[in-house]
This record gives sequence, structure tokens and C-alpha cells, in this order.
Amino acid sequence: MFIAQGDVKENDFFRYIIGSVLVIIASFVGQLPLVMVLFYDVLVNKKTMPTTNDGLYAFFESNTLLFLMLISFLFALLGLYFIVKKLHHQSFISIITSRSKIDWKRFFVAFWLWALVSVTLVLLSYFSDDSELVVQFDLIPFLILSFVAIVLIPIQTSTEELVFRGYLMQGFYNISKNKWFPLVMTSVIFGGMHWFNPEVAEMGPIIMVYYIGTGLFLGILTLMDEGTELALGFHAANNLIAALLVTSNYSVLRTHAIFKDLSEPQVGSELFLPIVFYVLLLLLFAKMYRWKDWKNKLLGTNETNTNIENIGHE
Repeated sequence: MFIAQGDVKENDFFRYIIGSVLVIIASFVGQLPLVMVLFYDVLVNKKTMPTTNDGLYAFFESNTLLFLMLISFLFALLGLYFIVKKLHHQSFISIITSRSKIDWKRFFVAFWLWALVSVTLVLLSYFSDDSELVVQFDLIPFLILSFVAIVLIPIQTSTEELVFRGYLMQGFYNISKNKWFPLVMTSVIFGGMHWFNPEVAEMGPIIMVYYIGTGLFLGILTLMDEGTELALGFHAANNLIAALLVTSNYSVLRTHAIFKDLSEPQVGSELFLPIVFYVLLLLLFAKMYRWKDWKNKLLGTNETNTNIENIGHE
């Protein structure tokens, strides 16, 4: 059982608190290049220190800022790797999957499926009569964006998935001995992590329904499929398509995307559209991978995990 692979006597929850703090510290270390460039331009080139998100994007060229922002996730991922290995004495694969090796086919099925859905929805929106999407394609900046995004965004999304759906989900299971508590807690914390996104300021707290709902969807994927591969693929596609295809003046990532959304930020029925797709995807994956025993996998209590001795610990 995937969620129980960190459940051993010496692996108490205090270690997960220490590990989480260390991951945050590693992320802060990864932000030093951004801080150094920022202070260099302020002190040497006499630029004005930005105090808002808009100011930050005016301060940096967007591809440069994207690169500097995403670097921190590489440091966090490396930190997580050593924390799992040295602090918890687990194999790193134990927070990725319950299988003996990563099922990359699952990853790419989820990736390409959600990429297809996302691109289709954007194109339908662009060709609709009331579309406020405009083409802003600029070849050279877009090629640079593509390189940065394709290399670093999967690292960003993988870091988030392995921290929340892998590491923390197993940690919360250790103290609760059930599955619903880790599912709820990681979803709420994952959603809360997006509280300071500019979209929240523009659209209001109701947008948190989307973020927490997405965390819940990814957690269900992980618990039902006994691994994070589907969640990893979905999350990578979601963020990569968002960075390359559509940007706006209020999005957290303002990029040289192909389209720019000129509409005023507002929350309507479209807030619940992703939830409809999440349900459809869960039904599709359930059929593809023959998921059974939903109640036990999502709400069940402590079980014996036969895979721990094989891949969980070293």
C-alpha cells in the first residue's frame, strides 16, 4: 500500500516536521540567485526595488524571471531526496510509487490526455464569438520560454507532487492511521500554498475552491492508483500548457505564451468546469486501471503493507 510505505516505528511524525522545514530551507537557498540578481540591479544599476508582483515583472524580463523562480524547485527536490534517504532511511521511489519501478506509461497517459483537453479548451475559447484571447506570438522569446518551461516546469510540478502526494501524505498517515485525513490535509495545505497567488487577489477567496479541489483530485488519483505517476503527469501538463499557451496580466506566471487573455478576472460557472473534468478523468482512469474498493482506499484505516520491506526502506 503506497500511503503506508513510510509507516515504521522509528519514522515518527516529528521527522516529517523536520523534513518539511528542511525542504523549505532548501527552497529558500534556491531563491538566492533571484535575490542576488535583484540586489545587484538595485545597488549597481540603481533600479527601484520592486514591492509588488507587477513591479517584479516590470523589473525582470519574463523569461529571466521564470527561470530564476523555478530554480528554487530544483533545490527543494534535491533537498527532499536527501531528506527521504538520510532522515527517513527510505528509498526515494517509496514516495513516488508502490510499484517496483516508476510506471512512465501512466505518467505520459495522464500528461498527454490533459494536454489534449487543455489545448482543445483554449482553441474553442479562441474561436468563439466572444473570445478575449489575442495572439501575441513572438518566435525568439517563445523558443526561450519553451526551453525553460520544458526543462524546469516538470521539476516544479514533480517537487510539489512528491512533497504533498508522496512525502506529506505518508507522514499524515503515520499519525492518523487512516486515509481520509492525509487526503484532506494535503489538499487543504496544497490549496493554501496558492493563497498569495495574484489570481486570488483578483478573483477573491472563492478561487480557493479550484486549488483545494485540484489537490483533492490529485490525492484521489494517488490513493486509488497506489502511486503518484498519474498525478505527476497531469500536473506537469497543466502547468506546462498554462505557461506556453495562455497568459494574462493577473496570472502567477506571465510568460511569452502564444495567447494573452484580455478579459477582466471574474469567477463564474467556469470555476466548476475543471471539477467536471476531474470527475470524468477519475471515471476514465478507474476503467483503464480497474480501480476497485474506493471506500477502503480513500477512507480506510491502517493496513499491513506488504511492499514496505521490498521498496520502502533501506
